[in-house]
Amino acid sequence: METGCRCPWWHSGDSHHSPAGRMITRVADPVDADLRVSPRLVIPAAELGWRFSRSGGPGGQGVNTTDSRVELSVDLRVLSTATDFQRQRLLGRLEARAVDGVVTIAASETRSQLRNREAARARMSMLLAQALAPDAPRRRPTKPSRRAKQRRVDAKVQRGQTKRLRGRPDE
Repeated sequence: METGCRCPWWHSGDSHHSPAGRMITRVADPVDADLRVSPRLVIPAAELGWRFSRSGGPGGQGVNTTDSRVELSVDLRVLSTATDFQRQRLLGRLEARAVDGVVTIAASETRSQLRNREAARARMSMLLAQALAPDAPRRRPTKPSRRAKQRRVDAKVQRGQTKRLRGRPDE
């Protein structure tokens, strides 16, 4: 049995050997993958714009040294995988939030840049999915039928008679 691989864990290949000698395939980092908005729309990773800056608030010694705040931007006007209908719907519904067609999400909840990137991806995906969702069906106004109105009036008359019978008899 093979005793292990001499390659370091961080070498640049797609796979490496564990100390036990088993081949381990590296999985792509999920924050660097394409952004799945819906089954019909997946935004390529190349069209996602990332910016990193220092996050405000408490953080101890590392607060001034780590760029943990994340901004994720998507230009809605040039989405290569979106249809014209999807692009117009996104631009129309996110018009107030977009600046020149670019929607930006900021995340700085955690001290970890990776977790903030995951949060920004999740929020962007949810925002775009909600904007693409179809309109709720409009309510068709209806009015009660003539028979339903008559039943309601008859019930009110019956209730009134019942209450009158509860009183003292007039003699």
